[in-house]
Amino acid sequence: MTQRESMQYDVVIVGAGPAGLAAAIRLKQLGQEHNSEVSVCVLEKGSEVGAHILSGAVMDPRALNELIPDWKERNAPLNAPVTGDKFLFLSEGGAFQVPHFLLPSCFRNEGNYVVSLGNVCRWLAQQAEALGVEIFPGFAAAEVLYSESGNVMGVATGDMGIGKDGQPTANHQPGMELHGKYTFFAEGCRGHLGKQLQEKFRLREGRDPQVYGIGLKELWEVKPEKHSKGLVIHTAGWPLDAHTYGGSFVYHMEDNLVSIGLVVGLSYSNPYLSPFEEFQRFKTHPAIRAFLEGGKRVAYGARAITAGGLQSLPKLTFPGGALTGDDAGFLNAARIKGSHAAIKTGMLAAEAAFAALKAGRAADELKEFPEAFGNSWLFDELYRARNFKPWMAKGLYLGAMMFGMDQILFRGRAPWTLHHPYADHETLRKKAEATPIAYPKPDGVFSFDRLSSVFPSNTNHEENQPCHLTLKDAAVPIRVNLEIFDAPEQRYCPAGVYEIVREADGSNPRLQINAQNCVHCKTCDIKDPTQNIVWVVPEGGGGPNYPNM
Repeated sequence: MTQRESMQYDVVIVGAGPAGLAAAIRLKQLGQEHNSEVSVCVLEKGSEVGAHILSGAVMDPRALNELIPDWKERNAPLNAPVTGDKFLFLSEGGAFQVPHFLLPSCFRNEGNYVVSLGNVCRWLAQQAEALGVEIFPGFAAAEVLYSESGNVMGVATGDMGIGKDGQPTANHQPGMELHGKYTFFAEGCRGHLGKQLQEKFRLREGRDPQVYGIGLKELWEVKPEKHSKGLVIHTAGWPLDAHTYGGSFVYHMEDNLVSIGLVVGLSYSNPYLSPFEEFQRFKTHPAIRAFLEGGKRVAYGARAITAGGLQSLPKLTFPGGALTGDDAGFLNAARIKGSHAAIKTGMLAAEAAFAALKAGRAADELKEFPEAFGNSWLFDELYRARNFKPWMAKGLYLGAMMFGMDQILFRGRAPWTLHHPYADHETLRKKAEATPIAYPKPDGVFSFDRLSSVFPSNTNHEENQPCHLTLKDAAVPIRVNLEIFDAPEQRYCPAGVYEIVREADGSNPRLQINAQNCVHCKTCDIKDPTQNIVWVVPEGGGGPNYPNM
């Protein structure tokens, strides 16, 4: 076995998203304030910071105000304050706008900003590096390292230059071990290592199952006369039926750019539903296509998001580390916002770790982190929103009415908490009980196919490497998924990764995995009905390279 080199830090952080970068910045700030040196490194699997960041995004600056109060003077890329707020219920051909005074406060966006979260993360990385944080883009954390006593002691990056056959090639470089007194996992939704940690340390015991959505997004450059900088539009209803959770967003950024997307809850039951096709269909609605006419699509991407809320949060700490941001599930589904929560949890974890380091502790459990979260404004915000997703799981109209009452009559403090009874992979009906959905062919103007959409995501992987979309049992995709559910992986994947191919006479079906197309959304890892697909990290630097997303 090749000997790996190791580097020692006070805190190792996996993921250069808003949670990981906020944690790194806060640690260094505290070090300066207390005249105490803290060594911090951040690993990022994308080719650069921001390459894998995809979010709507309307950003609440509350946590950023706390982290970097002078962010405006430092030219943070929050350039489009919200100027207008609309919420529409769509039917196939019509749209009803909810009067603003009837909107619960969670749906209002005064004081927020339309941003590219990828660009915000690039800026945060600059602030972190100026403080002395070491950031390593293009290095994927592939393995959790444990001490002899079983505590987390860091991570190892994946080897580079391993061929499809699992053997080292001429370009082989062994991974690095990064040891930390504490290790933070900030990988985003359904983190590969975070998932392992939740299983190993039983962090989900006594918690509701986590539930998810898939967010599909495009960036459009539209005609100046169709652009309204700072306009925020959310919709519910068509193209999804009333029993399928979901909603859309249309956000007007600066420079005639419009961010448009659809979130589909992964608890949907019809195996023939395709979130990608629903999104393409959504853009043809008269109220939506009016913004896009004469414009052009410049980017595409997709990413799963956690939506379970407070009752689905795992235990946040374990010996030697913590889960932060969407790796734990800190997203307010009612507000469709998580970046402020990610920043706040990164800060709280950093403050707990700094106090522990100052006290001479290492590799123990940072119990101060969940305690601080429980006393924070973020806990209060998520508590008030806790019943949103469970109510919406009961159908669009009943759910909207009941959650409206929850927010308006009880201000989010109703004397009951609803729960999530099922994980998303448990909800699919058998194909014999489901109705196929006939989706219109893409027109190449407003709607597109999967493969032409992967191109503007700038996705690329080294071809000669082991497939990072692994199967526990190679027979299950045909014997179970195809036979019982008509291979739903063909439809829930937004990038054409999974394909059932047959002989010319239609016989001998087999699953083909086009791993090169993978945009790292994690939907397959979540929605596969047998939980047979396990997403693991490919070589660092692979995957999408999102510009401005």
